[in-house]
Amino acid sequence: MKRKIIISLIAQLALSVSLIAQVSFTASAPSAVVMGQTFRVTYSVNAAAKDFRGPEFADFEELAGPFTSQNNSMQIINGQMSSSVSYSYSYTLQPKKEGTFVISAATVMVENQKYTSNSLTVKVLPPDKPQSNSQQQNQQQQQVTAENIFILAQLSRTTVFEQDYTLLTYKLYSLVDLVDFGNIKLPDAKGFLKQEIELPRQRQLNVENYKGRNYNTLVLHQSLLYPQRTGTIDIEKGSIEVIVRLRNTTRTNRGFFDDFFDTYQDVKRTLTIPSARIEVEPLPSNKPASFSGVVGDLSLLSSINSTSVMQNDAITLKIKISGSGNLKMISTPTIDFPADIEVHGPKVDNNFQSTSYGVTGSKLFEYTLIPRSSGEFTIPSVAFSYFNTKTKSYKTLQSNEYTIKVTKDASGSAQVIANYTGKENVKMLGKDIRYIQTKGIRIHKKNDFALNNVWFFIGFYVIPFLLTLTLIIIYRKRLKENANILLVKNRKANKLSKKRLKMADKYLQEGMQEAFYDETLKALWLYVSDKLNLPLSELNKDNAEIELRNSNVEETVIQEFMKLLSTCEFARYAPSASSITMNEVYEQATEMIGKLQESIKINRKL
Repeated sequence: MKRKIIISLIAQLALSVSLIAQVSFTASAPSAVVMGQTFRVTYSVNAAAKDFRGPEFADFEELAGPFTSQNNSMQIINGQMSSSVSYSYSYTLQPKKEGTFVISAATVMVENQKYTSNSLTVKVLPPDKPQSNSQQQNQQQQQVTAENIFILAQLSRTTVFEQDYTLLTYKLYSLVDLVDFGNIKLPDAKGFLKQEIELPRQRQLNVENYKGRNYNTLVLHQSLLYPQRTGTIDIEKGSIEVIVRLRNTTRTNRGFFDDFFDTYQDVKRTLTIPSARIEVEPLPSNKPASFSGVVGDLSLLSSINSTSVMQNDAITLKIKISGSGNLKMISTPTIDFPADIEVHGPKVDNNFQSTSYGVTGSKLFEYTLIPRSSGEFTIPSVAFSYFNTKTKSYKTLQSNEYTIKVTKDASGSAQVIANYTGKENVKMLGKDIRYIQTKGIRIHKKNDFALNNVWFFIGFYVIPFLLTLTLIIIYRKRLKENANILLVKNRKANKLSKKRLKMADKYLQEGMQEAFYDETLKALWLYVSDKLNLPLSELNKDNAEIELRNSNVEETVIQEFMKLLSTCEFARYAPSASSITMNEVYEQATEMIGKLQESIKINRKL
C-alpha cells in the first residue's frame, strides 16, 4: 500500500514538473512606433495564471490597462480529451518622447511558481515632416510614385577585406497599401561567394523613418557576400513585381461594377532593385604557409580519447575549428601520421549557421587511428592559419601534440610495418559465388526470339504508334481551343457563375443580406459578360438587353433577367423594403442562369 502511494506521489510530482516546464510567458509589442501614436503591449501566458504584475512604463503614457482576457480550448484526439487555458494582459501606451526605450519584464504566478517575461525594446520615431504641395497631391490621388514606394539596397559594410563578408539587404519602403509581391529577379553576385539568409515565412511590416517620413518597411532578401577578388565590385540592378491597393478618387469613365464594389483597386507595378558597390581591400602579403584563405575570428581545439592502448585497438582523434567567418573555406588539415598507424577518415561534421552577423559555427574533423605495431608513436600538432578581421593580422592556431604508447597484442600477432593511411574498411561486395551443381540438371530447348512473332510486332510498334498519334491530335485540338480566349471564357461561364452562386448561398445561410445580393449580382453580370464576350467596363443594362436579343434569347427570359437585376439592386440598398425574400432571389437567379445557358447560342465566329 505504501509503495502505491509513493508511486502515485512521484507520478503527480513528475506531471507538475512537466507542466511547469512547458509554461511560456512572453511579451510582445511593435519594434517601432511614431511619436504621438498609440500602441499595445501584450503579455501572454499559456497556463492558468494569477497575481500578474506589470512593469512601470516610465517613458510612456499608460492610457489604459491592464485588460485581462482568458481563452479556454478543448480537443479530442484518438478518443482522448485534452484542454488548455491561456491568459493575456494588455496595455495601451503612448510615447512621451522620441528615442529608443526598454520596457522591463512583467511577472506572473503559475502553480505557485513565479515566471518572468522577456523585456521589450521600442524605438519611437519622429512624426512626418510637412510635405510639399506635389507630395500632398500625389498622396491624395493615391498614385504609385518613386516617393511613396521604392526599394533600397543596404550594405552592412561598403569596404571589406578579400574573403570577408558584407551583409546585403533589399528592403521595400511604402506609403501605400502593399497587397502582395513576387517575381523577384535578383542580380547575379558576380565576384562573390553568396550565402542567403533564410527569412521567416510570416513577415510583418515595420515602421522606419527615412528622410523625414515614416514608411512601412519589409525586408525582401538578405544574403552574405564574400568577395573573391580585390578592387571595386558592382552589383547590378534587379526587379520585383508588387501589387498595391489604391483608392479610386475620380468617378469619370467608371464601369458598372464601380457602383457596387468598394472604391479601391489593385494595381501591379514593377519596381527596380537598385545597384550597389563594394570596395574590396587585398589581404596583407605576409601570408603564413598554412594560410588557405580563411578570414574571420576562429579558435581551435583538439582531443584524443586515449594515449595508452593495445595493438590493433582504435583511437579517436578530433580537431574542431569554431568561430565566425567564411567557415566553408576551411580545408582538411594535413597530418603526417606515423607509418605504423592505420588511418580512417577524417569524418567531417559541418555545423554552420547563417545570420545577419555572418556565418558562425564549427567544423569538426574526426579520425579513427589503429596502431598495427607496438611501441611509442607521436601524433604531430596541426598548424592552421587565418586572417583575423578584428586585429587585421594573420593568426596561426596549433593543435596539441599527442604521444601514444602501444603495448603488444596478447595474442602474439606478427608485427606489420606499412603505411595504412587512407585505407578503407573491408566491404562485402556480394554473395554470388556458389558451388557448381553437378546433379539434377535439366536442359530445355531455347524458344525462338519474340521479334519473329507478328503479335509482338503489333503490340510493341503499331499500338503505341496509334496511341501516340491519337494523343497528339487531342492535344493540338485542346491547344487550339485554349488559344481562343473568348471561347474559353464562353465555355467556363456557367461553371464560374455556379461558384459565385454557391458563395451567395453561404451568405444566405449566414443571413448576410448585403453580401448575398452583391454576390448574386456578380454571378449574373459576370455570366452575361463571359457568355456575350462583353468587357465589364462596357456592360450595362441597355447593352446586355441588346446582346441577349442578338443571341436569340426569348423576350420573356430577357425581361425576367432585367427584373431580377432590378430586384437585387433595390434589395441591396433597401433590404427591409424588398417584397421578395433572399431564398426566392437565390432560386430565381439559379433558374435564370439555367435558362440563359439553354437560350444563348455561341457565335459561329468563335
